[in-house]
Amino acid sequence: MDVGLKRELEQKVRDGERLSREDGIALYESDDLAWLGGLAHEVRTRKNGDVVHFNVNRHLNMTNVCTASCAYCSFQRKPGEKDAYTMRIEEAVRLAKAMENENLTELHIVNGLHPTLPWRYYPRSLKALKEALPDVALKAFTATEIHHFETISGLSASEILDELIDAGLESLTGGGAEIFDWEVRQHIVDHATHWEDWSRIHRLAHEKGLKTPSTMLYGHIEEPRHRVDHVLRLRELQDETGGFQVFIPLRYQHDFVDMKDGKVRNRLQARTTMATGAEALKTFAVSRLLFDNVPHVKCFWVMHGVQTTQLALQHGADDMDGSVVEYKITHDADNYGTPNKLTREDLLDLIRDAGFRPVERNTRYEIIREYDGPDPARRETPQAMRV
Repeated sequence: MDVGLKRELEQKVRDGERLSREDGIALYESDDLAWLGGLAHEVRTRKNGDVVHFNVNRHLNMTNVCTASCAYCSFQRKPGEKDAYTMRIEEAVRLAKAMENENLTELHIVNGLHPTLPWRYYPRSLKALKEALPDVALKAFTATEIHHFETISGLSASEILDELIDAGLESLTGGGAEIFDWEVRQHIVDHATHWEDWSRIHRLAHEKGLKTPSTMLYGHIEEPRHRVDHVLRLRELQDETGGFQVFIPLRYQHDFVDMKDGKVRNRLQARTTMATGAEALKTFAVSRLLFDNVPHVKCFWVMHGVQTTQLALQHGADDMDGSVVEYKITHDADNYGTPNKLTREDLLDLIRDAGFRPVERNTRYEIIREYDGPDPARRETPQAMRV
């Protein structure tokens, strides 16, 4: 990158001036990751100090049966396939109750687009889960699922959200976003929910007082310009509603586990390579710099690996997600030993080891408990990068 452009971008960031589409593309073209990470770290420090947020959550996928066959997805199964499953509501409650003694604060629920489950299954599920776990926040359903519920119920998204909120819904999930630009989206997504409906549904959720996450699936067939376009669409919607709490870049995964039945469902992997650690860190840094009106950037450690996640905390991220346990959507994040579960103590150790102060949060980013940071008396203890 030209030295003059570097200085211009630095000045814009330090003056709090909004970066443009051209600025975002230029940042992706820079090969100076240390400079880029340092600039993003300035912004994350200005917004969140030396804090890294986490929560204690679990994922619950009540069915993997799905009408869609998205090119990147290894989770979906068709009716009658060997590994297809759909939980009875009582089974979902039993599984959720088994997690109760772990000081759980959030249950994260995402499902396939089941062709025959009735609409009432979903609010009834939430109501039963909320009755079983009254102190646990229910973060459930993608905008794609809400759009699917419109189709199967004949109700509007507004009516659907009202019923789900009455049943205990506290937040939508951020999934279904992938990459919004149609140039890429038409090749990777096999359902009817695109930017217009995704944004419509999140806008409605925000109007009803819900705070939601936003996501981006990166590292497949898209180019940096598509990532920039994706973030700027979300940034414009955030200007309008203020309802996004966090942005979560999700690293596209190859299919390492789900080939047990001999069927490769991920149709992209024959012609793609997963994003490297350096590309992941660049994506976090540029996202933090562009998305100036969202308070938090999360690194979902399951999809990035623990070490890359620790480095992402120095490149714009301030949230490590939660303890998770058995994440069925992508399984092993990088095929070299990423765990399925991190305990609260594991998360505290990882955050301190990266040089930050852990703060446990709930779904709405309200602080539950603050913890001590790294021990300054220990010479080998890392400290957060100074800005």
